[in-house]
Amino acid sequence: MAELPSRLQRLADSLSELEVDAFLVTDEINVRYLSGFTGDSSSLLVSSGQASILSDGRYSAQIQEQCRGIEMRIRSSTQTAQDLILESLQDSRIRRVALEAHHMSVAQFQFFEQGCSGVELVATTGVVEKLRMIKDESEIATTRTAVDLAERVFREMLPTLSSEHTELEVAHSIEQRLRDLGAEGCSFSPIVGAGPGSALPHYQPRNVALGAHQCLLIDWGAKYQGYASDLTRTLHAPQVGDSFKRAYEGVLEAQLAAIDLIKPGMPVKEVDAAARAALQRHGILEAFSHGLGHGTGLQIHEMPRMSPISDEILAPGMIITVEPGVYYDGDFGIRIEDDVLVTESGHEVLSTLPKGLDDCRFIL
Repeated sequence: MAELPSRLQRLADSLSELEVDAFLVTDEINVRYLSGFTGDSSSLLVSSGQASILSDGRYSAQIQEQCRGIEMRIRSSTQTAQDLILESLQDSRIRRVALEAHHMSVAQFQFFEQGCSGVELVATTGVVEKLRMIKDESEIATTRTAVDLAERVFREMLPTLSSEHTELEVAHSIEQRLRDLGAEGCSFSPIVGAGPGSALPHYQPRNVALGAHQCLLIDWGAKYQGYASDLTRTLHAPQVGDSFKRAYEGVLEAQLAAIDLIKPGMPVKEVDAAARAALQRHGILEAFSHGLGHGTGLQIHEMPRMSPISDEILAPGMIITVEPGVYYDGDFGIRIEDDVLVTESGHEVLSTLPKGLDDCRFIL
């Protein structure tokens, strides 16, 4: 029997702990992570020493190219995807199969429950996502490129901006330039908020001129070969009020304090607590309204979640964002975000854009 690719083998190794004979992977991102398949409408059935990708005829050639070492089962024109899954379960004589409950509707679960005679369905949550937390060398290299592309676009764009540009124009130009440089595009819709717009953490850019606002928050990232980067910088006018300066210095201190703690074995909640303690010292903690960060990978938001309620422990190979921010409705918002790799001995900040108060002074 052929040896399974390493990512599939890691999942197969978890079957005994889950007390199942097989694992049915239906989430498309998880299918891609485990098999390398970049299409859709497909699933994976993984058992000890064997894996099958279940798909349709549109993808036969693509599967042969991308999924070597994985058996291919193609449904007929009279079968649905769910029919093929049932047939595969019955053919393999599986007794207990794990399902991705968090990626399956009640209707889908009921379909399998009714059709899987003699097969016990075991609901699981986050099994593959936990595997995805630890990036291998190829994933880290790809993420480095995604970070580099995002930074290059930012550096190129800054000298071209004027007060007449709108938030939407900035967002669109980021997307276009990323594609020009070889990225698939943005890893998420860029947040470009001038003045009061910066005070909304998930602000959507509008047809608003940058004008003479005291600050401009840009949260953007590149998607490269499926992998995401995620950065934020808050630019400001040469003359800003003392309240903005104090808040900026507090956010920067919070970010640096959190990054300094990142290393293997460190509880995520302690990293989050370090940032909150710094914000508290500056008297601005009440304006921090979200978690400290998140993992990145094939999706922009992955495990671990960097928050006070997270039970995750940092481990080598994790790539996380550190993004404290404060928001004052109708006035201004400040967020500073970098992508950080957890290494064997500590951490490496993958992003290199300067972020001091003076570094981010900007004249439109």
